Amino acid sequence: MTQLNPYTQLGVTEDASFEEIQQAKARLFIQYSGDPHILESIEAAYDAVLMDRLRLRQTGKIKIPDGIRFPEQAIQTMTKPLVEVDAKSPAWLVRCLDNPSRQEVLASVGVFLPLSVFTLLPGNPPLLPLIMALGCGCSLYFLNRKENKFGRSVLLSLGGLILGLTLGSLLSGLVPPPMYFNPDNFIALMTLLIVWLVSTFLK
Repeated sequence: MTQLNPYTQLGVTEDASFEEIQQAKARLFIQYSGDPHILESIEAAYDAVLMDRLRLRQTGKIKIPDGIRFPEQAIQTMTKPLVEVDAKSPAWLVRCLDNPSRQEVLASVGVFLPLSVFTLLPGNPPLLPLIMALGCGCSLYFLNRKENKFGRSVLLSLGGLILGLTLGSLLSGLVPPPMYFNPDNFIALMTLLIVWLVSTFLK
């Protein structure tokens, strides 16, 4: 596995098909599963072969199936933000909007989803103010963690709380919820949704 030629490292010829290259990589991974250094060398050789095939494709010498993913394409996919801000957007909008990672979104969903479920449980009106207060507190935590601006985080959290209460009240009046769904529960659910959006996509 010390040969410099990546095709030789994989044990394939330069005119091998992509299926043969992938099978060779899988076979070598099984054969050397206990040696991380050799596995790293195999992965590097595989990437080098793909890059060589990409170069050949760009020069029109070969045709590559659409299903093949090259290393730089995978990197671009992983780093693509969830929210894209137009370069022509106003400066204040750029400063306010956040591009959270998937991990950050999942973390906030993991907090707000259980709170939202509690708002849907029947017979919970006395607990709704506490649930919304917890949601506002979680929003404050997530916002302050981004840029460590406590005052701004408080304003955004309270703004989200007020906006959620207002929208929830208006919508519950315009579109009455089902008989089994208490209007207070709907307002609390709408409030948590707005607070979650604020804490996740603003900063």
